[in-house]
Order: sequence, then C-alpha cells, then structure tokens
Amino acid sequence: MKLDEILSAAGKHKKRTRVGRGAGSGKGKTSGRGAKGYHSRAGSGRDLGFEGGQNPMLKRIPKRGFNNANFRTEYEIVNLRDLDAKFEDGARVDAAALADARLISDAKANVKVLAGGELTKKLTVAATKFSKSAAEKIEKAGGSAETL
Repeated sequence: MKLDEILSAAGKHKKRTRVGRGAGSGKGKTSGRGAKGYHSRAGSGRDLGFEGGQNPMLKRIPKRGFNNANFRTEYEIVNLRDLDAKFEDGARVDAAALADARLISDAKANVKVLAGGELTKKLTVAATKFSKSAAEKIEKAGGSAETL
C-alpha cells in the first residue's frame, strides 16, 4: 500500500501536531524546540546570505558599471489590427479610450502604436509614439496620427 493510493477517509488526512499542550502530548513544555537559546525563540533563523558574521559574498564582490534600466521609458504597445477591431469609424482614440477598450492596462501610460495588421476605418489616433509605417497606414485610411 502506498500513501497516494489511500482513498478512504481513515488515514487520508494526517492531523497536524499541536505543540505546547501539556506533558502528556509528548510535545509539551519546550514544544520540540529543545531547551533554551536562539533557536527556541520565535523569529529565529538567519537572513538569506548570512555567513556567520563574516562579510558576505555579495558585499565582497565589487559593484561596477552603469545600468540604464532605471531611466528607461516603458510603452504600452497597440497594433492597428486591435484599433480596427475595437473602434468605430470616425472615433478619437487616446489612452483613456484604449484603457476603456482594455487594450492597455493604464490610462496614464505611454502608448506606442505599431503597424501590425490593416486599418480600414478613419480614426483620429493620439499616442505618445507611432512607428513610421503605423502613421502612414493611419493617414492612408483617412485618419490622423497625433503625437502627444
């Protein structure tokens, strides 16, 4: 018999051990934590990377270089096929409208429009950035691309 083959209620769920409930339970007094000291207390345990008081490896390695990630501008991406599917002919498309249509997650986000798919409707699109081909396709469809 294997533990994963037990189907009946008996023995399927093992009860958790309740500690500190008297000497008769076998887990009374010190509750299985030994006697006194650091490890008998709540909250004991070392921090990640702790090396017994020695200067940890992460602090010994020199930190070098420059990373531009903190200064990067993030854009929410929208393709023309999505605009064609979600908006009516003659509509004004801005970040708020895109957020309402659930094409972007936040109405305050920077939006970049890419030329994926075709645009058959005349739309006025206001966004932070456009790819060259996206702007051309919007103009070709009779709409306008406004850079914010």
